[in-house]
Amino acid sequence: MLPEIEEVLPKYLQIAGYLRDQIVRGDLPPGGEVPSVRELAAEWHVARPTASKALDALRQQGLVESRRGSGTYVRAPQAAPRARERFERAAALGTMYSDSESVRFPFVGIVDAPEYVSDALDLPAGSAVIQRQRVIDGNSGPIELSTSWFDASLAEAAPRLLEAERLRGGTVPYLAGVLGIRSAYARDQVCARDASATERQALGLGEHAPALVYWLSAYDSDDRPFQFDEAVYPPERWAFRQEYPIIF
Repeated sequence: MLPEIEEVLPKYLQIAGYLRDQIVRGDLPPGGEVPSVRELAAEWHVARPTASKALDALRQQGLVESRRGSGTYVRAPQAAPRARERFERAAALGTMYSDSESVRFPFVGIVDAPEYVSDALDLPAGSAVIQRQRVIDGNSGPIELSTSWFDASLAEAAPRLLEAERLRGGTVPYLAGVLGIRSAYARDQVCARDASATERQALGLGEHAPALVYWLSAYDSDDRPFQFDEAVYPPERWAFRQEYPIIF
């Protein structure tokens, strides 16, 4: 089933955006063949020139390359999957990670919350929190250092948060199930800063290396934060790219 996409965008950009999300998530891996113009035209019910223009847009973004007489293929990844792409992948396929990614957990346990974490979770300063730190590796090495924090009081109701292993579908669906959360939404923030010593070691960065930092706060239907994530990416990976209409 094709996703619902803002209809004011030209059709070719809708198609390009859909394929780009698949590439960023890893569902279309590096070296994998992209659907042909004929296949895209049939699937999206558009003329072939429109489908061809969508592939041209991906080529201009450096995401795919054409091979004469063969087809169109995904180039080496330049993008870092953001939380939105991972949530969408989990909802569709039951896992947040592609087949080309592996996950390891350097640390899982209960710690005193840094000030910015307690602020994000709306907890008193210095509160105990559950910390789940994981490194996501791709074919070329580490691509993301991701840390999730939760109020330590959730340990009894959600004991799997303290297990150093992947939770099917991610922590948000798990918590929604054990806590009875019926709906949730997320708020994202992105910035760039110097990588910390821990981040440099995890991602294989040199001294004084910059990093792209992505914050996600997950809220329940009563606007109460129940999860805070910090994802850190190497500097050569962009966080996201999207097209949107400009109103004038």
